[in-house]
Amino acid sequence: MIPAMSATATSSRQVSRRVSVAALRFGRFAAMGVVAVLILIAGVWASWRTAPYVMLTKGRERGTIEVARCGNDSCSGRYTPISPGSSGRDRVFIEKTVAVRKGQTYTVVVKPGSDEVVRSGPAGILYAWVPFGGALLLASVVVAGGLGRTRAGWVMAGSGIALLTAAFVTI
Repeated sequence: MIPAMSATATSSRQVSRRVSVAALRFGRFAAMGVVAVLILIAGVWASWRTAPYVMLTKGRERGTIEVARCGNDSCSGRYTPISPGSSGRDRVFIEKTVAVRKGQTYTVVVKPGSDEVVRSGPAGILYAWVPFGGALLLASVVVAGGLGRTRAGWVMAGSGIALLTAAFVTI
């Protein structure tokens, strides 16, 4: 302690320092928590573009598509219905991905009010949730590094890897 300072001035500075360190720690924790939650919400949002059609198939038109031709972004082919009330179509479109090949037949669900179809079954469900798997991987880094929750980060990373691997194997 400096001779000119009193003991109360030193203790008030230490308290002030502890309070500011705690406030900064809380601010970092809150900011990283918000970032992690936003990443996960974005992953669910991106996955939900096709997930309801694949997961909630009751009352939807289900059938198969035999892929006849592929362009840059989509493939097309003949739709053969499986579910009652569904009608056959000469041409429906499916998003062109690595898993869609010309000459192959896939089980699909028709998006209501369109000629667009999405894959159904386990492969379709897992493929629909691939963006969420990527979000889990990205958020795991934020949780482990920014929040200091290493175990939770590893669990999230493992879940994301499991989801992406399962989608890759089934497709």
